[in-house]
Amino acid sequence: WQTETGGHMLTPMPGATPTKPGSATLPFFGVDAAVLDESGKEVSAGILAIRRPWPGMLRGIWGDPERYKSTYWSKWNGQYYLPGDGARKDADGYFWILGRIDDVVNISGHRIGTAELESVFVEHPSVAESAVIGIPHEIKGQGLVAFVTVSDSVQGSDALRNALMQMIDQKIGKFARPEYILFSRDLPKTRSGKIMRRILRDIAEQKPLGNVTTLSDPTVVDDLQKQYSQLLQPT
Repeated sequence: WQTETGGHMLTPMPGATPTKPGSATLPFFGVDAAVLDESGKEVSAGILAIRRPWPGMLRGIWGDPERYKSTYWSKWNGQYYLPGDGARKDADGYFWILGRIDDVVNISGHRIGTAELESVFVEHPSVAESAVIGIPHEIKGQGLVAFVTVSDSVQGSDALRNALMQMIDQKIGKFARPEYILFSRDLPKTRSGKIMRRILRDIAEQKPLGNVTTLSDPTVVDDLQKQYSQLLQPT
């Protein structure tokens, strides 16, 4: 479902479609969904695409037709609609949404949504919240940095870090191990409570921070920058 699509695109029919936990299941009637690579070839894991028009589809953006084209139709030479999500399709034809394209990373040929790791981390009773971002990696193409907020009265430690790494090994695979796990009392958020992933990415890539005027607590960023610098120091 997207506002732009005007209705459900991938959805089970209540009482008729067998479900799989975490899967969006199957395309709705009249929806031709596929998972494609950058060239438009159908693959098992890649980018979600809608290949034919459907009732209720977005027809344009008022006053900005070029933005409509560039946002939704610029990929694959304008042939298919781009929802902006990474996805995979299993042997039964069920679709699994991996997250927004910007949040899908490619680690040594494995495409994975950062939301998958975040879901694993919050299963641990000592973790209140987490955010994972991708960074460039010389060997693997991309690596991961995890920012973890611990629960009240819990301190981040090497033991907790190792426990979280083991959870990733068991539930996803060793290829998805983050390069670094940082613990904090909170994550950089706007005053409305939205995690500012852009700032987390700047911290992990050691870039100058952009606009931080909307941060609810700037001291959180200072703490994370100091901790990350310490982790990068050779031991």
